[in-house]
Amino acid sequence: MKTYIPKIDSSNRKWHLVDLNGVVLGRTAVKVANILRGKDKPIFTPHMDTGDHVIAVNASGLKVSGKKLEQNMYYRYSGYPGGLKETSFKKKMQSTPEFVFIHAVRGMLPKNKLGRKMLKKLHVYAGAKHEHAAQKPESLAINK
Repeated sequence: MKTYIPKIDSSNRKWHLVDLNGVVLGRTAVKVANILRGKDKPIFTPHMDTGDHVIAVNASGLKVSGKKLEQNMYYRYSGYPGGLKETSFKKKMQSTPEFVFIHAVRGMLPKNKLGRKMLKKLHVYAGAKHEHAAQKPESLAINK
């Protein structure tokens, strides 16, 4: 029995447009991560990048359930003693809503070179405008 290895042509990758206005963060991040990995395709191979590009607009309209708005924290560490900074979900959404969605999707991708390559196919914008009209993205329906 031979192992089938798909031939990946980067020019054949589709572009999907996702509107994040009013959708739940986690559920949408799962769907986007699956598209970036290519798990929605019959040629999915775990060790290859078979996924498509995703354009996410209106990131400032994301929703979360429960008390996550106040209790969820984002941490970054400078490497120096006392250099731990924490920011609440609410402040992060006001300053950089794109980061919140990218951070959620990044956690659902492989933690290696392949995952970093897949993350480069994600393009997130806080507002409704994006620069990828030439790629003719297909609208992707996300249940609210």
